[in-house]
Amino acid sequence: MTTPILLFAAGFGTRMSALTADQPKPLVPVAGTPLIDHALALTHGLDVGPVVINLHYKGQMIRDHLSGHDVTYSDEADGLLETGGGLRKAAPLLAGSPVVTLNTDAVWAGPSPIAMLLAAWKPEMEALLVTIPKPSVHGHLGAGDFNRDPDGRLTRGAGDVYSGLQMIRTDDLVHITDAVFSMNVVWDRIAARGGLFGVSYTGQWCDVGQPESIATAENMIEASHV
Repeated sequence: MTTPILLFAAGFGTRMSALTADQPKPLVPVAGTPLIDHALALTHGLDVGPVVINLHYKGQMIRDHLSGHDVTYSDEADGLLETGGGLRKAAPLLAGSPVVTLNTDAVWAGPSPIAMLLAAWKPEMEALLVTIPKPSVHGHLGAGDFNRDPDGRLTRGAGDVYSGLQMIRTDDLVHITDAVFSMNVVWDRIAARGGLFGVSYTGQWCDVGQPESIATAENMIEASHV
């Protein structure tokens, strides 16, 4: 049985400055390949699907770019719902739980992070986040996000950085009354029950959140091929 996956592609990309004035951030190229294509490449050859992509800012450009691809769209044209709200809206299209979600504004170098995530998932987990040890983080301006205990459970803290990739059960979403909310709301509820876990990525990862991170990501990719 395949695991559904949602790619988050609806944001404005305001930190990318002029690069997103005429195109959505998922179409910004890194090493000659749009970010959305880097994200889709991570799904190839794995037992994941259907692939759903949420859209808002200049969403038609993403539809046009991916014409011919076997993907489904969750349209947020009426208003951005943030990550938690976006997942709840897309849930009927994903048609299953747990699901994988992936941000499209980062690139990876190393083993398949989705394969690692699927292999680490256990039935007792409510959510499993892929985190990055700080020495393997590139282009990220913030502090760490989570600490992990010996059993793999996550708590908030300035430890590893969240990668934007997770596997999560969607049952809790119906209990959140806000229309617009982030995944942080969901994680806090899950963590309070002891169901929030993490797995540490063994490769390199770059957050492409600002224009100067593009060169950083390209250098990381090039170094991984040496």
